[in-house]
Amino acid sequence: MTRQHHHRDQSPGGSQRQLRVGELIRHELAAMLSRGDVHDPVIEGHMITVPEVRMSPDLRLATIYVMPLGGRDETQVLAALERNKRYMRGEIARRVNLKFAPEIRFRIDERFDEAERIEKLLRTPAVRRDLETDAGIAAATDGTETE
Repeated sequence: MTRQHHHRDQSPGGSQRQLRVGELIRHELAAMLSRGDVHDPVIEGHMITVPEVRMSPDLRLATIYVMPLGGRDETQVLAALERNKRYMRGEIARRVNLKFAPEIRFRIDERFDEAERIEKLLRTPAVRRDLETDAGIAAATDGTETE
């Protein structure tokens, strides 16, 4: 009899196991960077945030999203992380108990840029007008007044 896998409750971030392993790797990498374990002048000269690590379903590939503080020198920081990828992979393998050490790749986290873009859109006069109109309509149907 063959075993069928039903992928219920698949969240966009992956399964519970993928999320858990990604968080373990994120935590270890962030600790390594904050302790200064990676000896590279570019990495040592920047505060680097690791907001997320996404794992492939087989846990053999970790996509690590990073953001240098203030978003400055992104390309240099990414290049420095790529140069030190082998060392970091070895350290992650040693510190996180997994059957296989995942390949790692680095990407710049663009969520901050996207949030800023949305914030700017919400502050435009046309959107503010629409939001105020919607709030007035909602208050009228609720029986409450807006100022």
